Amino acid sequence: MGAVKRYRWVILFSIVMGICTLFNREYGFTALKLTGSYFWEMLKVLPPIFIILGLLDVWVPKETMIKFMGKGSGLRGGVLAFFMGSAAAGPLYAAFPVAQILLNKEASLINVFIFIGAWSTTKLPMFLFETSALGAGFAVSRLLINIPVIVLIAYIISRNCSQTEEAIIYQRVNCKS
Repeated sequence: MGAVKRYRWVILFSIVMGICTLFNREYGFTALKLTGSYFWEMLKVLPPIFIILGLLDVWVPKETMIKFMGKGSGLRGGVLAFFMGSAAAGPLYAAFPVAQILLNKEASLINVFIFIGAWSTTKLPMFLFETSALGAGFAVSRLLINIPVIVLIAYIISRNCSQTEEAIIYQRVNCKS
């Protein structure tokens, strides 16, 4: 029963796709082809991410993470979180396992939010593409607008998170479920 509950969305999606295919074969097969394409794309991205996560989990002691990105890390933790997110490559869904490791090692919530914000909007490869395609003026101005907005959003979210909610987040991360 646990497997059914855990994979209920996959099962539901499969049933809906089967019904759609019965009514419109072309639509169903196109959707199936796209699903397979995205699945293979994820399989290409996730193994390197999980290798990096394993190395981060083993090589970086919890005390070091607390020192550099924990609650008392201040500006240094935010800057480190920003650069970690900006240096990343890959889709946003790859940032969440990294965020889980950061939380597991007791990085502060605001630093994890900054990391996710930087990953989603200020990645170096995206900046280089924007510079070549849209010009340096656009790329730099977008970056200069995004940096304070990322910090502001991270600050607002972390300030609106009660201590109980924060404890629940850390508890869920440490359960690894």
